[in-house]
Amino acid sequence: MNRKGRQLVEARLDGRGGKVACVGDVPNAGDDSPKTGPEEACSRCGHSASPPEQARFDRSPRDYTPRHLIDQILSSRSALEGQRKWVTILFVDVKGSMELADEIGAEELHGIMDRFFAVLSEGIHRFQGTINQFTGDGVMALFGAPIAHEDHACRACYAALHINEELRIYSAELKRSRGITFSVRMGINSGEVVVGSIGDDLRMDYTAQGHTVGLAARMEQLADSGTIYLTEQTAAIVDGFFQLENLGRFEIKGLRGATSVFNLEGVGPMQTRLDRSHSRGLTTFVGRDEEMHVLDTALVRAMRGAPQVVGVIAEAGTGKSRLCIEFVRRCQARGMVVHLGHASAHGRLIPLLPILGMLRSFFEVDSRDEPPEARRKISELTQQIDPALSEGLPLLFEFLGFPDPDKSSKPQDPEARLERLLGILIQILHAGNRSEGCVYLIEDLHWLDSGTDRFIQKLVESIAGTRSLLVVNFRPEYHAGWMSKSYYHQLPLLPLDEESVSELLCHILGSHPSVQELPRAIHARCGGNPFFIEEVVQSLVDSGKLHGSRETYRLLTPVEHLSVPDTVHAVLDARIDQLSEPEKYVLQTAAVIGARFSKDLLQRVLEMPEAELTTLLQALTESEFIYEC
Repeated sequence: MNRKGRQLVEARLDGRGGKVACVGDVPNAGDDSPKTGPEEACSRCGHSASPPEQARFDRSPRDYTPRHLIDQILSSRSALEGQRKWVTILFVDVKGSMELADEIGAEELHGIMDRFFAVLSEGIHRFQGTINQFTGDGVMALFGAPIAHEDHACRACYAALHINEELRIYSAELKRSRGITFSVRMGINSGEVVVGSIGDDLRMDYTAQGHTVGLAARMEQLADSGTIYLTEQTAAIVDGFFQLENLGRFEIKGLRGATSVFNLEGVGPMQTRLDRSHSRGLTTFVGRDEEMHVLDTALVRAMRGAPQVVGVIAEAGTGKSRLCIEFVRRCQARGMVVHLGHASAHGRLIPLLPILGMLRSFFEVDSRDEPPEARRKISELTQQIDPALSEGLPLLFEFLGFPDPDKSSKPQDPEARLERLLGILIQILHAGNRSEGCVYLIEDLHWLDSGTDRFIQKLVESIAGTRSLLVVNFRPEYHAGWMSKSYYHQLPLLPLDEESVSELLCHILGSHPSVQELPRAIHARCGGNPFFIEEVVQSLVDSGKLHGSRETYRLLTPVEHLSVPDTVHAVLDARIDQLSEPEKYVLQTAAVIGARFSKDLLQRVLEMPEAELTTLLQALTESEFIYEC
């Protein structure tokens, strides 16, 4: 099979050390490209196929993949196979491993590498990445495949930083105890892959388009000891969420022309997509007068002593956060107390993460504070609220990340400990609400961990008798028992209508004659989804087709086809992955028919019983993937 003219890398995980076959990490590679043998290094990416040190990893991917990921992959593998996925690839390896082996001997290196691989596995799985292969002195990991994540690039960066810190501590320990210099480097790139077959043991074939894999490997080889290098593709996705140093442009083997390389230095100031929009300059807030009136009315009722809970529900990108933040700003302008909590996709495995941020803000402490000073602030404010809460201070200190070395919390059953902690948190946050009033905003409940879910249940139940308004937002797939409360109101947020989209785009683009037809094309492509609209405009700016600045853009190149940006692909892929296999099949078939389709035509194509199809279409409608018209 001749792949001349295509630039791709194919990798097959065989479960016995991750043999890699590279077939075209350079342009025009064909069937005569070099293949790696059992102990050879790939001439393209430079990684060893199966060195001796890797013998103990002669096992199935099932052996090192967490149970919850195994279940998720196998339950949906038939729908995953053949799909295109937007992913981020992380390569990690030990720099100078051959020299280290000569210096200390194979037996001692064996033990060191055991600990090294344990750190890698823990860090990668913590952020729901999958180890695709062991490369002898390192690993290759995928984020976003086979299970899609809309924040796959951020997850890879968080994992790399976590691993880097853990290995920094381990390296210092080795230097101190054995005099060994142990250094690691990492490389990250984002791109598209096509998932192939997935076996019962999780062995997976995939095809990475273009230089997706090769560039990640090149970044790792280019990186200095203790550093994490990113391609410009990944940097464009994560900029702002992480601190990046632009290292300039480098000539990379296999690429025509130089490419920018970035050093990943740490976590950045942004936490949400709305933060990124704010950094670019927020667009005009349009088309939400009715929804804002609903929130204002709920606030009035709450301040009169009738506590309210409002759930803003909408699909990804529709503007839930923007509506809620605009409402919060109104409340803050009136001098009201507002408590903010935000869930994140990568934080589902971290208990009570949204509430941790809320409480740290309440006590005006953060991780940069010296522990004694932070404990003083927490203690003083807690005693002002209720002196009886003082006995729970050790538990509170530990939750907020400032444990008291002289007084730890009493040993308790984990369930009892959680209940005690949640009770303390509720009491603290409700301080003063019975007379003064308070607004809570907790965002993205579809990403909640189980502990925060229980916290919200208790918060909803406890606001009776207070002057409290709790506003939450979530996507259609989220459901909770507390939604049956009489004081709960659901506020659906629909896509913007065509008039609002035109107003939004007029504010962004301006009125130059060259952009007059662009709003209609963008609306046809994105509907009324504000996030999708803004990302399409940004992609036109980044590609050089739009030139200028806000309200003064000019279209330099005619736009015949509007492509979907990677950021939008990631959101859509992650949502679709949550569907059942029959639902995915129906949705994919309907998409082939077109943006509009009839039930009768879809049934003839699928050859599916009418009752079954009706049930599946109803599920897709409830999830807001399709609409009746």
